Amino acid sequence: MKTFELKVTVTEDDLDELNHVNNVRYVQWLQDVAKGHWQHSATPDMQAQYVWVVLEHHIYYKGEAFLGDQLQLKTYIKKSVGVKSIRVVEIYNLDTDKLLLTSETHWCLIHVDTKRPTRIPEAVKNIFI
Repeated sequence: MKTFELKVTVTEDDLDELNHVNNVRYVQWLQDVAKGHWQHSATPDMQAQYVWVVLEHHIYYKGEAFLGDQLQLKTYIKKSVGVKSIRVVEIYNLDTDKLLLTSETHWCLIHVDTKRPTRIPEAVKNIFI
């Protein structure tokens, strides 16, 4: 499996009333790293033909992040079958190497022209494995 990584620095806009990263921001980062992985790995032709949509998120919070923390987002595809794919994301504090969050998101591949689910082609599976 091929991993993709993204680094972020926690800013004031990421914080909630308890002064740690808001849960909504974590969900945004899950989206950002998944999109980054797709854009980095898929050919322009693939990106023009297909789009991914979220079916469900499973998020497990293991620690907190605070203003100024440097975070490492790591993602990979755990499984792809039919029209669905399971993507894992892990978020680490770069200074402590502590795992702050792990998630599994179930995605569905949609064909841009039909707007309907489409079986994941082998060529798409192969860019992630």
